[in-house]
Amino acid sequence: MADSKSRPIIVIKKKGGHAGHHGGAWKVAYADFVTAMMALFIVLWLMGSSTKVKKAVAGYFNDPKGTGHLLGTTMSGTGVSDAIASATTDQLQQLKDKLEKEIHARKELEKLSKQIEMTITPEGLRIELIEGKNGTFFQSGSAELSPSGQELLSLLAAELKTLPNSLLIEGHTDATPYPSTSGYSNWDLSADRANSARRLMQEDGVRSNQVTQVRGYADQMLRVKSDPFDPSNRRISILVKNDNETVPTLLAANVVNGSTPLPGATKAAAAAKNGAKAKGATPSGAPAASPAAPAKPATAAPAAQPGLMGKLKAMLPGGKK
Repeated sequence: MADSKSRPIIVIKKKGGHAGHHGGAWKVAYADFVTAMMALFIVLWLMGSSTKVKKAVAGYFNDPKGTGHLLGTTMSGTGVSDAIASATTDQLQQLKDKLEKEIHARKELEKLSKQIEMTITPEGLRIELIEGKNGTFFQSGSAELSPSGQELLSLLAAELKTLPNSLLIEGHTDATPYPSTSGYSNWDLSADRANSARRLMQEDGVRSNQVTQVRGYADQMLRVKSDPFDPSNRRISILVKNDNETVPTLLAANVVNGSTPLPGATKAAAAAKNGAKAKGATPSGAPAASPAAPAKPATAAPAAQPGLMGKLKAMLPGGKK
């Protein structure tokens, strides 16, 4: 009995098991939910905003690089930008009409007018010299220009060298394999023909930096896809690019400085000038300013336009105007 009372009593308590760590997956889901809610609130805010705010946001996405200040502002929606697009199209159309008249005026080239196609595309004016069955602008199977090809390219160079637009020259062939044992193929022929056209045009006055690209496509961009062996698939394409920077910048300079406008830009320049006059015009029949009124001192050049956030803050209630 004495031994049993002297022994210590040991009590063992077992703790209940705990579930494994659940990780941080819920954080990702919660972040996605918050992002979606933020996007929803922004959309709801834009839907309830004024037309001016909507145009400001749209103007930013239409001109994220901020080059619109060259033409005044992108906030005007369909103002000067549309006039510039119209003027550029008019310029290319005038160039197309002039080239067609000059081609028809030359007897040697008039016979080939059906093999010369000019189309105005969103990229610019595309001029295609389409080969015939036995070769028209190039010697058959060669990159050497025929007399007709040399005359036509010289005519084109005389007109294109006066433009600010950059040029892109492409060479195309049909799907007939090039007969060669040295590895020379349609890829080489198409590129060599495009380069031959470039060299001749630059010899006739086209600026060295005006031709920005020379491409050889072989038979990868067929004109007649239903017949890969059609002779009209062999052609040279000269693209007078509708430059998004050069032409609008020159047109804006003409409008501001009052210099001679580019071909086809007269209407756009007149519209811009009339709009500027309308802002400062006095009501019909209003008396002229008193001659004794003191002249206003010259003001400094306007500061740079604020960024998108500054414009939005100015449009919101309570913002600076």
